[in-house]
Amino acid sequence: MTRTKWLVLLVAASMATVSASCQSRPRRSRSSSQTQGSRQASQARPINTVREAAVAGLFYPKDETALGKLIDAFLANVNESPIENLRGLICPHAGYEFSGQTAAVSYKLLVGQDVKTVVVLAPSHYCLFEGAFLPRLDAYRTPLGLVPLSPKADELAKVRPFTSAPQCRVERPGWWRQSPMTAPASGKDRPDTWEHAVEVQVPFLQRVLKDFTLVPVIYGNVDPAEVAKAIEPVLDDKTIIIASSDLSHYYPYDEARRLDDRCLTAVCTLDIERMKDQEACGKAPIQTLMHLARSKGWRARFLYYRNSGDTAGDKGRVVGYGAIAFYAPAKEAQNFSPEERKWMLQLARKALKESVAAVKLPPVDTSNLSPKLTQELTEPKGCFVTLTKDGSLRGCIGHILPQEPLYKAIMDNAQNAALRDPRFPPVQAVELDKIKIEISVLTTPEPLYFKDSQDLLDRLQPGKDGVILKIGDHMATYLPQVWDQIPDKQKFLDSLAVKAGCQADAWKTEPTAILIYHVEAFKESEK
Repeated sequence: MTRTKWLVLLVAASMATVSASCQSRPRRSRSSSQTQGSRQASQARPINTVREAAVAGLFYPKDETALGKLIDAFLANVNESPIENLRGLICPHAGYEFSGQTAAVSYKLLVGQDVKTVVVLAPSHYCLFEGAFLPRLDAYRTPLGLVPLSPKADELAKVRPFTSAPQCRVERPGWWRQSPMTAPASGKDRPDTWEHAVEVQVPFLQRVLKDFTLVPVIYGNVDPAEVAKAIEPVLDDKTIIIASSDLSHYYPYDEARRLDDRCLTAVCTLDIERMKDQEACGKAPIQTLMHLARSKGWRARFLYYRNSGDTAGDKGRVVGYGAIAFYAPAKEAQNFSPEERKWMLQLARKALKESVAAVKLPPVDTSNLSPKLTQELTEPKGCFVTLTKDGSLRGCIGHILPQEPLYKAIMDNAQNAALRDPRFPPVQAVELDKIKIEISVLTTPEPLYFKDSQDLLDRLQPGKDGVILKIGDHMATYLPQVWDQIPDKQKFLDSLAVKAGCQADAWKTEPTAILIYHVEAFKESEK
């Protein structure tokens, strides 16, 4: 964002009774009383300096009981299923009557999670400065109590691009006289003094987490990628990142939905280049979360969308709100024990023999199987069966996508690899003793997003990724095992393009899509 455009937005925000990205209805009460809730995070540091609530009674209720009931009601309306390995959330920051329900969809995912640190990344609405601001504080206060700042905030404050003392001039919002907080002396305002984009997240966090500490980051003029690089070393499995952002501002309802759909699509596909052209007041915090996701292999999942025309405003001029979760995919696991693998290989061997002898499949006896294997075998899964003879390929057929129960996929693909691989003549009975079988059970393919051919090469993981290459109407796949024969990434894709019926370099020059899957592979030669 240019400096001129940012200054215009700051002036507009300071003049408006309701700021552009924070639709709330200010109350007249000027009470400065604060109620400390009974649910306080355990204090990891002495509490001397506290950032008092600036928008209690404006963006959300200032009464502890009323605030707790309102958040609980929002959460009770959410039926979202838990997401394992949750790493980050996008949450709106408008007044609760406008965006509280959307925020609740994200925050419901934190219920029961063992989270110790929450990093809130928020845009600055009232101050222009260089870097990313981390306040020198001990705690944030809301009507629900105190939340201590994390020691990680102290670590980050020492690293560029973070700063605790930026050169800036704060433009107070139009509602500052209605705030319950006592205003600082003239010239003493900081970037966080009036900033609602962090504060409105805290009561939700207090309601869904037991004990946690806070890292409140407010963005000035700063490179989102630089912030991501600085934050990454302090992340762990008990840290959650919240990107605080509303979406498009003040468009008619239908136009807003169109713009917001483009933005949400860019986020969920981790398309950082496309995100640069989208409308969101917290675009920079979102981009930081996207950079971290791409670096660490996280995925994004759309959860919910509404705008103010759906909640508490008219449809002529609306603000959009989205909820998105970021999570780490489950690590590849050895799902099958040696005994279970042996049983499946024996099933494939029986199917191979029966198919060669009589072009039929044997009956399946599951009476002696463990409940776990019985369940696995009856679930639809992608599966390939590979036949080799004297170390050379003799047939390989499979399903990339789950189409039928695993046990049936094993038998069908064993038969098809023996009799219907167009590259080879049908297997004969005299060959059976020399043929070895390998089974590959596939995960469901996921899109791999990349900005250019070099970025694609950088993202591929030889030996781990099964690759589906789509070039127009042409498509082909290589199992991860093929990396053993073609370890060079460029040659791997060249060969896959030729397999798909295209020129070797078509993946560089033509519109191309890539999907990635992983496999659990096991073969008869293994002990």
